[in-house]
Amino acid sequence: MTPTLVRQHLPHAGPSPRSDGGARARDWAEIQERMLVPLYEAVFERLEVGGGTRLLGLGCGSGLALLMAASRGAAVTGVDSSSPERLALARERLLPGGPGAGAGEPGAGPGHRARIVAGSPRDTVAQGVPAYDLVTAFEPIGCVAGDSAGLVTLLGEAAPLARRGAAVVLVGWGPPERCATSAVLRVATKLADPLRGAACWRAACRDDLEEVAERAGLRPDGSGRVACPFGYADVDSAVRGLLSTGLFDAAIAATDQAQVDKEVAEALHPHLRRDGTVWMPNVFRYLIARTT
Repeated sequence: MTPTLVRQHLPHAGPSPRSDGGARARDWAEIQERMLVPLYEAVFERLEVGGGTRLLGLGCGSGLALLMAASRGAAVTGVDSSSPERLALARERLLPGGPGAGAGEPGAGPGHRARIVAGSPRDTVAQGVPAYDLVTAFEPIGCVAGDSAGLVTLLGEAAPLARRGAAVVLVGWGPPERCATSAVLRVATKLADPLRGAACWRAACRDDLEEVAERAGLRPDGSGRVACPFGYADVDSAVRGLLSTGLFDAAIAATDQAQVDKEVAEALHPHLRRDGTVWMPNVFRYLIARTT
């Protein structure tokens, strides 16, 4: 299993401007994104991702999963509409020539092997681009009420772009008793309660992923569980990493940044080790579905 303890990073000068999209995107890419590396590895190994794979990554963020698939020889396309700053980092990782090179262009990347597209799956359609063999939705569902609604829509747009029988991978949080981070995520619910309509934490259910697949017209075809511990160099790194997920945005809007920082740090104390690092064991579940 790939270790996920984050290495010590250079601190930002002065207070961390987490309200700034660029700073948050860097926190995501440098601290939090790697926590699901064991999951990416398990899925790519099981599906034998390699030189013959054409992959569409939904909600690709800053592109770590795409980079791992590309390193196995896959042709990858990433699409995201939530964070231009994260997409800029994905382009730096995957496209030649630095930021903005070939941004979203059908032929971007060496040998047309990588594309990063801002928008929806429909925006990835381009002349001469074959159907996808694999669609991934690696952002876990099952910790916020209603967090699967948008995923169903994305899958409905992506499925027609994949060949018949193509694999579609969905990911969800495991049961709370096996996810130490669940207790920290509850802080977001507690602080966001005064904000009408704020997203609420809820425990993952066993059939969450199957229900999403059914609603999207997909056929379940196997599943698995992967241990993905969240490890951080210190409490500050843990707070920054967790807040970069966006799951605490409603709490920040309802209270303030300092209050959220304080309460998240307090919730992390049970997971603080003697050497100052933070370690939270978690289990994630993935479902492999097939287009029909």
